Amino acid sequence: MENVVLVIHLILALCLIGVVLLQRSEGGGLGIGGGGGGGVMSGRAAATALGKLTWLFAIAFICTSITLTVFAARDSAGSSVLDRIGNSAPAEETAPALPGAEELLPPATTDEPLAPSRADE
Repeated sequence: MENVVLVIHLILALCLIGVVLLQRSEGGGLGIGGGGGGGVMSGRAAATALGKLTWLFAIAFICTSITLTVFAARDSAGSSVLDRIGNSAPAEETAPALPGAEELLPPATTDEPLAPSRADE
């Protein structure tokens, strides 16, 4: 169920972005677009189909956001991240030797260091 709501949430986000980008700019916030001063002092413009669609997508997006928040709160089961950090401090133990670990090391033929000597020496 959570995956279905998440997919719907992502689709709504993409649709909301698309509808907002399709709308005509009225303020000319960046000084570009079809702004103009003709509509500044006029009354409230009638809501267009894109405006209504934006509201619909926005309300649906908020509803899916709240639903996902409820799912996340339910899954947390009343535990805090800080509670998990405090209780999960493992006791220091020595790691058991792995079988065959000697085979992973390079053969030691001499007592020379494995790294070559530096050029400035």
